[in-house]
Amino acid sequence: MSPVRTHRIKLHLRDGSIRELDVREDQHIWDAAHNAGIELPSICHQGRCLTCAGRLLKPGEFDASDAVAYYPEDRAAGFILLCTACPRSDLEIQTHQQFAMRQHRRALGLPAPYSGVSDAG
Repeated sequence: MSPVRTHRIKLHLRDGSIRELDVREDQHIWDAAHNAGIELPSICHQGRCLTCAGRLLKPGEFDASDAVAYYPEDRAAGFILLCTACPRSDLEIQTHQQFAMRQHRRALGLPAPYSGVSDAG
């Protein structure tokens, strides 16, 4: 049995700091960040509510198959749901993109839960 590969994930946080961590291919990015003491937003942990959304800052690969609702249009726009995404390459991600992802979804007529929530938080 071959060992599980890991990838370097660089998270650009809302406060302007950058945190880097190694994440296994069989691990969700949000879980690895949590285990490393990095606080990221989340509600459902199913890839449905968009609260954990991030956006790729550079091209990269990830498995989004654990998400309940993730669309090809989301991937094309560079969005990633951190609670259900498993890395397949090194990634550089801007976190806290839930409002941008909801706006993207609304513009395309796709489901955008919690769209009425204020952008203040």
